[in-house]
Amino acid sequence: MTTNSSVTTPAAAQEKGQEKGQEKGQRLHVGEWIIENLIRLAGLSTVVIVGLIFLFLVREGGPAFLDIPLRQLFGSRWYPIEGIFGLLPLLVGSLIVTVGAVAIAVPLGLICAIYLGEIAPTWQREILKPLIEMLAGIPSIVLGFLGWVVLAPLIQNAGAATGLTAFTGAIILAYMSLPTIISISEDALYAVPREYRDGALAIGATQWQTIWRVVLPAARSGIVIAVMLGIGRAIGETMAVMMVTGNAANIPALSSGVIFEPVRTMTATIAAEMGEVAQGSLHYNTLFGIGIVLFVITFAINSLAGRIVGTRGARRQGGKL
Repeated sequence: MTTNSSVTTPAAAQEKGQEKGQEKGQRLHVGEWIIENLIRLAGLSTVVIVGLIFLFLVREGGPAFLDIPLRQLFGSRWYPIEGIFGLLPLLVGSLIVTVGAVAIAVPLGLICAIYLGEIAPTWQREILKPLIEMLAGIPSIVLGFLGWVVLAPLIQNAGAATGLTAFTGAIILAYMSLPTIISISEDALYAVPREYRDGALAIGATQWQTIWRVVLPAARSGIVIAVMLGIGRAIGETMAVMMVTGNAANIPALSSGVIFEPVRTMTATIAAEMGEVAQGSLHYNTLFGIGIVLFVITFAINSLAGRIVGTRGARRQGGKL
């Protein structure tokens, strides 16, 4: 009696299928290992690059903190020609412009994000969302020209002594921050599960009650990130601010209206004076010292955002929301 070798028994077929499954699983495991390590390498490289940037700033700007007494370094006068390097006017100018921009951009950005994510029909969202994201691609120098030629005369005609003020810079920076705040906030609202809305509406809540008490709290982490990125964009902008804020390195008087006085920001000071200083001079080191201050402020803002988001996540996991 002869046996046909081409006939496969059920046990052999099962064993062959198991071998193929194991090979496929091994290939998937290798692929996942490669992707995981690439992501880890990208994260580590980011940390290394940021660390190298900070070390470079410390190397170039550290002498300013060693050679200039802190009382003078954070004094109220910035006059490098006489060797006076007081950073307080620059800090105050940056603070006024940034706070003004955030006060304008955050409410407008959230209102636009809520409209796009919760109220606007689908066809409007598909048109408006790309247009808003395209605004982020406008060069800052173009916005600076618009502020200088169009916005500054309007502010001066409204009664200000000059149109180149902190308020002008705040408006321009708010416009520049809006695409970031709107886009990320709208994505955060869109990511809230539909069941949250349906559940609130099912128990009798109105649409606005659902948005205010359900959707916005659920999207809080994404909204916080959007606001922090908007603040980072505002505090780090250079050219547009340098063109429309008047570049006056002094502390505005409270009696004349702080927001309607010319100011100078830290970034504008670096851009305006770095090309005119001798490398290795005290003025040169002080400009890099301003970079260290900016780095620390940005790091503090990002840490605060991470802490807020982390605290919110811990509360959700604890069932307190």
